[in-house]
Amino acid sequence: MIVSGIVPGSTIGRFVTATLAICMLVLGTALPAAAELRIDITRGVTEPMPIAITDFQGEGQSVDVGRDIARVVAADLERSGLFRPLDRQAFIQTAASAQQQPRFADWRVIGAQALVSGSAVLQPDGRLKVEFRLWDVFAEEQMTGLAYYTVPANWRRVAHIVADAIYKRITGEDGYFDTRVVYIAESGPQNRRKKQLAIMDQDGANHRFLTDGNVLVLTPRFSPTLQEITYLAYFNNKPRVYLLNIDTGQQEVLGDFPGMTFAPRFSPDGNAVIMSMARNGNSDIYAMDLRTRKVQRLTNDPSIDTSPSYAPDSRQVVFNSDRGGSQQLYVMDGDGGNVRRISFGEGRYATPVWSPRGDLIAFTKMNRGRFYIGVMRPDGSGERLLTESFLDEGPTWAPNGRVLMFFRQTPTDSRGQGGVVRLYSIDLTGQNLREVVTPIDASDPAWSPLIP
Repeated sequence: MIVSGIVPGSTIGRFVTATLAICMLVLGTALPAAAELRIDITRGVTEPMPIAITDFQGEGQSVDVGRDIARVVAADLERSGLFRPLDRQAFIQTAASAQQQPRFADWRVIGAQALVSGSAVLQPDGRLKVEFRLWDVFAEEQMTGLAYYTVPANWRRVAHIVADAIYKRITGEDGYFDTRVVYIAESGPQNRRKKQLAIMDQDGANHRFLTDGNVLVLTPRFSPTLQEITYLAYFNNKPRVYLLNIDTGQQEVLGDFPGMTFAPRFSPDGNAVIMSMARNGNSDIYAMDLRTRKVQRLTNDPSIDTSPSYAPDSRQVVFNSDRGGSQQLYVMDGDGGNVRRISFGEGRYATPVWSPRGDLIAFTKMNRGRFYIGVMRPDGSGERLLTESFLDEGPTWAPNGRVLMFFRQTPTDSRGQGGVVRLYSIDLTGQNLREVVTPIDASDPAWSPLIP
């Protein structure tokens, strides 16, 4: 696995890449219990599972690291809305003794259903060994156990990986904690807004700017297969699309695209991008093969066709269009054929994004002066609105298809005050709304795949 550090410079900065291998070992296996501890996340609103997460035990310099790892794991799981980490002040058994052998009765009495114990110890070769065990408190058995070897500076990534492993073992689905988010950082007065490209871990840590704000940047999009993004920048007041590898810092220009207002989105295999461009006063959908730079026109209609997004199998594309008289969502085959409308509710629909699971399409809805983030099935059925505010826009999916991130703006008063823009996440129940803390205003988030 690889992580990268970015040292801000002029426009893009200097990129320093460090290869930090994380070696994983399995610490025993657990046979399935008759009544296995599990969270069924397909049932809608679920009461969070009480889970006890002890400090990971360390020696010398690694004592603080072990404590920090446990806190990041707890924060990740709590933020998912599916787990309720218990107050450490309530623990009866010490973390040190729980690491050797849990006294399950001590954990049952405080209401824990699951227990996480672990350690973080510096090895003679300078590597950090992090191990954890997940226990079913009622069945009194180990559910999983893993050990990781990495460099000490990589401890936070290991914490996210541990949280992902716990999430998957209990829910049966992949986690999304070892991921990053790119977004547009905004500052300055409303009439002279400075917009920079920024990146951070999904929990807001390791924040850094990728551009200096001298050039207007918009709508970053992550590749589903690589730590690579596209984004739109205005060069000499003309829209230009850039392709940037986050890990290597390699950047190239895809081209100048007059009439483009949103950056392209990647195809599921990362080999193509799909975009909307205005030519001769008409906005249509185009696809570009990144290997050959060949462009194919997919729509040819005297309407405004924008915001295309591929299905996970590339066989279909969702987009919004006013061809029916109002802005609605449409689905077509990957070659542009078989166009059909899927949204029929009140109001206007925009910015559709296909879920990585393929089962849902997220969108922005505008109706009677309010904005909503919602989801519907690819055939248009099952529409559900998850959020509502003065302005909610720009949904992006977590790689497991269970959580959305978007940006929310507050109204501006007569004195020009307000207009604050922040990132939020919401799960598919619509009950777990969380602000994603950023140093300054933030818009247009794009969620990465799991970091390789």
